[in-house]
Amino acid sequence: MSRGAYSVRRVADPAPRPGLGRADFQRICENGFGDGHNSFGHSLAWFQGKLYVGTTRSNFQMVKIQAIFKNLPVDCWPVEGPDDPDGLYRELDRRAQIWCFDPKVGEFREIMRAPMVMGSQGEEVARETGHRRMVVFQGESDPAPALYVATWAVGRSPGPLLLRSEDGESFEPCSPYGILEGLPITATRVLAAFKDRLFTSPTGTRGHGVKFVINVSGNPIIYETRDPRRGKWVASCEPGFGETGNAGVFQLCSWRDQLYAGTINNEGFQLWRSDCEGEPPYQWEKVLERGAARGALNQAVVSMHVFRDALYIGTGIQNGGYDLTNDIGPAGAELLRLNRDDSWDLVMGDSRDADDGSHRVPLSGFSAGFGNLFNGYVWSLQEHDGWLYLGTMDSTIWLRYLRPVAYTEQTRAVVEGVGAERIVENEAGCDLWRSADGENWLPVTKVGFDNVYNFGIRNMVSSSEGLFVATANPFGPRVAVRKGDGWTYQDNDRGGLEIWRGHRPE
Repeated sequence: MSRGAYSVRRVADPAPRPGLGRADFQRICENGFGDGHNSFGHSLAWFQGKLYVGTTRSNFQMVKIQAIFKNLPVDCWPVEGPDDPDGLYRELDRRAQIWCFDPKVGEFREIMRAPMVMGSQGEEVARETGHRRMVVFQGESDPAPALYVATWAVGRSPGPLLLRSEDGESFEPCSPYGILEGLPITATRVLAAFKDRLFTSPTGTRGHGVKFVINVSGNPIIYETRDPRRGKWVASCEPGFGETGNAGVFQLCSWRDQLYAGTINNEGFQLWRSDCEGEPPYQWEKVLERGAARGALNQAVVSMHVFRDALYIGTGIQNGGYDLTNDIGPAGAELLRLNRDDSWDLVMGDSRDADDGSHRVPLSGFSAGFGNLFNGYVWSLQEHDGWLYLGTMDSTIWLRYLRPVAYTEQTRAVVEGVGAERIVENEAGCDLWRSADGENWLPVTKVGFDNVYNFGIRNMVSSSEGLFVATANPFGPRVAVRKGDGWTYQDNDRGGLEIWRGHRPE
C-alpha cells in the first residue's frame, strides 16, 4: 500500500497473560514523597534492579507567574504560591530530587537533591527544578551501562545539564550548562538510545531577548553523541527538518532500524525518520504531516511506543489540551498507528477524511480523548506483559477554577448544563487504559486512581517487578478550596506526585 493508505484491520494473538486491572495496582508513594511540592514524576528508569524517579517541583507555582498564564480567567489560582518571580526564588525550595525504590526492601529513599548554584542575578538558586528524562545507556567510554538524566533548569540558573551515574547512588554532571556550551535553553525533553548513540533535543527558550516559551525550542534540532560521558554532541538534522513550522522535537523512538521524530507544529505535528547512517546531519524523510489530516488539533506528538510490530503515536495540544496563546483547541488527544507498509490507522480519535481521500473511523470505537474532551494528551505509552498501556492528561479538575468564559461556546454549554463541580466529582482524574491488540481498549482507571488531583499519567516503566506508573499532580502542598462565596487555601493530603505499582504475584 502507498503511504497514507488505510490498512486492513488485523486480529492479533491474545496477550500471553491477563492484563492488570485496578485491583492489581498498589500505591507505593503518595503526597510527593511527603512533600507536595514534588509535583511530577517526570522521569522513570529501571536500573540495576531498582526503580528510579526524578521529580519536578512546584509546577503550578512556577506556571502562575509565567506571562502566558497571567490572564487566565480563574476565580482563584489552584495552589498557594508567590505572585512574582522574586518570591518564587526566595520562598520555595525548588531543588529537584531523585528517589529510588528497591523492591527487595519495599520502600523509597532519596538519592539526590539538586545543589544550589550562583544564579544570573547574583543569588543562589536551585541548579535544576526537574529531572525530565532518564535513560540507561552505555557510551564508548562507559565501562558498563550508566543511568543518564536530563534536567530542567530554573530560569536564573546557568542552564540544564546531563547527569550520569554508574552505581545509582552518585549523580554527576557530564555536560556543560546547556548540554552544548551556550545553548539558550532550559531543558531537554527527550533522551533516546539508537545505534550506539544517545540522541536528545532541547526545549524551553531562554535569554538573548527571546521570550520564554515552555514547550518551544529556539533550536529545534536533534543532537547525538557516541560518548555522553565526554560531552561531544553534534547536530543530526537541520533545524526543524528544514520546515519553519516545526517549533520543537517532542519525541524520539526507534523502530525497524530507523529513528522516528515527532514534532510540535501549530498546523499539525509532523513525523520524520532516518536510518542515521553516514555523516551527520543525516537524510530525514517525512512520514506524516498536518497531524495525520487533523491539523492543529493534533498539534504535537506527545508519546510514541512500538507494540506488536507497529508504531503507536499519542498526540496532544500543549497547555493541557487547550493552547490559548495560539487559539488551538480545546480538543481530546488521539492515538494513531503507523504500520510496516507506511499506512496509518486512526485507533482512537475523530473520524475524518485523510489526504488520500479515504475516510477514517477510529478502530477502537472511541472518539478523541476516549470520548472525553478534557483528555488533552496521550501522555505515556508502555508495553508490559504483552499489553499496551496508555496514560492520559485529563484537565477536568480545572473546571473547578476556570470561569466559563475560558471555554468555547459549545464546551461552556456542556459545563453550565451539567455543572462544573458535578463533572469534577465524576470525571476528574487521569485515565489509564490497556489493550492486548492495540485496537480494543479497556479502562484500568478513569479517575486518577480515585484522586481527582492526579491529572496525568506522566511516565510508566515495565520491569520484572511490575508496571510502575508515575502521576503528575501539581495540586500541593496547599490547594484552593471554595468556602461559601470565597476561596481559601488548605493543606492537600492528596497533592503531590504518586507512584503506583501494577503487579500480580505468581
